[in-house]
Amino acid sequence: MSVYHKLDALNIKLPGVATPAAAYVPYAVSGKQVYLSGHIAKKEGTPWVGQLGKNMSTEEGRLAAHAVAIELLGTLHAATGDLNKIKRIVKVVSLVNSAPDYTEHHLVTNGCSELLGEVFGEKGQHARSAYGVAQLPMGVCVEIELIAELL
Repeated sequence: MSVYHKLDALNIKLPGVATPAAAYVPYAVSGKQVYLSGHIAKKEGTPWVGQLGKNMSTEEGRLAAHAVAIELLGTLHAATGDLNKIKRIVKVVSLVNSAPDYTEHHLVTNGCSELLGEVFGEKGQHARSAYGVAQLPMGVCVEIELIAELL
């Protein structure tokens, strides 16, 4: 089954590439690697503001990371022209805006990782880091970057 059939089955419509908020590009291709800049969580098109362990639950954070994964897929599609050209998702790096005593960053990040696995199957299994940070741009709850390999 193609990646696009899986997206249709999940009722996911790919968004366009967001305009960068600073001096960077949304993605860079080098050889067979595609590097996606950090994508922030959005809810209904606006930055999803919050801090895990303070005013957001782990489940809300997981949903935010899932939303970021959809944004990442939209940018990956723009970078490649065809998501079926992805050989594998190599690495995901997740930054979670969290209170000092919050320890469930890995569970928040699962919202992204699980969707990538659903969409790409075995090719979506990736190395990953999940960090807790004191703050993120615009006060968003989650920012995620991704590295993929092309066929």
